[in-house]
Amino acid sequence: MGKKQIWYEVQENESIEDCLARMQQDGFMAIGRKEEPLFHIVDGEPAFLRQKIQFKAIPTQDTE
Repeated sequence: MGKKQIWYEVQENESIEDCLARMQQDGFMAIGRKEEPLFHIVDGEPAFLRQKIQFKAIPTQDTE
């Protein structure tokens, strides 16, 4: 049986550690990570806004 996988995004107001703690509290653990830069347009030119960080997570216990 396949495991349910979901993505958690690190919010602007939290640290990576906070996001991992939130995942653990929800009963998930990280199995992957991806990052991508976010840009916005300033005076017609792209300008770096922030780094978007996401964690792929699976349940820590099989609930079936």
